Amino acid sequence: MEVHDSGGLPGFTIVGLPDAAVRESRDRVRAALLSSTFSWPLRRVTVNLAPTAVRKAGAGLDLPIALGVLVAVGELPATALDGVAFVGELGLDGSLRHVPGTIALAEAVRPERLVVPACDLPEAAAVRPGCSFAMPSLRVLVETLRGAQPWPRPAPEHRSAGAAARRVRFEEASSDVPPGAATWRARALLRYGDLADVKGQRVGRRAVEVAAAGGHHLLLVGPPGSGKSMLAVRLAGLLPPLSRLEALEVTRIHSAAGLPMPEGGIVWDPPFRAPHHSASAVSLVGGGAGAMRPGEISLATHGVLFLDEMGEFPSLALDVLRQPLEEGVVRVSRAGGTAEFPARFLLVGAMNPCPCGDGGVPGSCRCSPAARARYMRRLSGPLLDRFDLVVSLRRTTADELFAPASGETTVTVAERVAEARLLSRSREMRCNAEIPASSLAELAPLSRDAEALLERGVRAGRLSGRGVDRVRRVARTIADLGGDGGPIGETHVAEAMALRAGREVLDIGS
Repeated sequence: MEVHDSGGLPGFTIVGLPDAAVRESRDRVRAALLSSTFSWPLRRVTVNLAPTAVRKAGAGLDLPIALGVLVAVGELPATALDGVAFVGELGLDGSLRHVPGTIALAEAVRPERLVVPACDLPEAAAVRPGCSFAMPSLRVLVETLRGAQPWPRPAPEHRSAGAAARRVRFEEASSDVPPGAATWRARALLRYGDLADVKGQRVGRRAVEVAAAGGHHLLLVGPPGSGKSMLAVRLAGLLPPLSRLEALEVTRIHSAAGLPMPEGGIVWDPPFRAPHHSASAVSLVGGGAGAMRPGEISLATHGVLFLDEMGEFPSLALDVLRQPLEEGVVRVSRAGGTAEFPARFLLVGAMNPCPCGDGGVPGSCRCSPAARARYMRRLSGPLLDRFDLVVSLRRTTADELFAPASGETTVTVAERVAEARLLSRSREMRCNAEIPASSLAELAPLSRDAEALLERGVRAGRLSGRGVDRVRRVARTIADLGGDGGPIGETHVAEAMALRAGREVLDIGS
């Protein structure tokens, strides 16, 4: 930030590719200075935002501009700003207001002190503990810089209360740990409900457990009312809390998107995003006409992206998922530049077998073959091949519906999921779905019978080359859930292949 004050006709100019929000800072800064009892210079003031070739966006530059003007007109000594970085939007009364992406901005600077609005202090302290300071207003900040009053105590390093006593077993060694498992499970039950509420659907419940344990993409196909959405929502409650590195990455993304932050400043809970089926491709991958913003697939990083009524999504919007599902990142290119966002999420889709929804009920479907074909063409073959689990659900029978709940609870299943994730981390993998193809022979070895079963599936045309690798990863997860860390057996592969059998309902081969 460079500010130049010179003689000539009074004026205020901002250069360096500012967007509309930055250009409008002139009026906000002027009102804030006058409201804080400072004078506005009646001279020619030029503000340069370096480097000039990079477009500047947002109102977070208000506070640095105001301080630069005060230094230029002699209200504040330039030495007072040495070793200090400033981020904040100014209100007309001189108050400091929230700035999206504070945690990323805090990581980008290396000052002795970092000044942020009070509401953004938890985010800044998450990555800059001990040197982050909150200021309520421009007037208080200037008095502090002048030495008229002492600096407030810096924000301490944030730690969860009682974290050492409630340390989660699958968490890596770190000075910061997430909230305890009991705290997270209680919140998950309130937010996502209990898996025991799902009546019947034994195969669907098993698929949800396998998907959560291994991070495998899941597609649920069935008639309306069969429990597809219910299972998908409860899957989010089976995921363990995020590790510190994962939590910081999720917090950066959510902060940059302007989403509200939790009280502690760090998002420890795995995200759950469920966009409406009218969502466009841009809203899913991110971008925008002005500043680049992360889309839904990035906001779901390390969590669940749930696409309900997947057959109603535009084909273009669904096909943009193919590359992020494979690589874990999404590269957005626009006329104004290029950005790369994280996109390592668990995709869960739910759809009817046909437009009327009764395709899975014999003799009840009212759709013509042409209508059914158009409906199924929304999901391309390459996208379907990226689903590790495709499960066909049936309607719940009257006996199942009115019988007392007898299935396992979320807490019980989540314990097995946590144990399976712990085995994955012992192999230096976050989850089994991320095992690279080059490491499958080492981390997911096959017994002779299991290898023969896979070979028969390939020869019968039920598995593609990608499908073989995905079946092996799912089989690895099934073995881990059973506590078997040795070679994958025939029963594990058989169950993994059975959990892909729902493709037959879609009339699409594997």
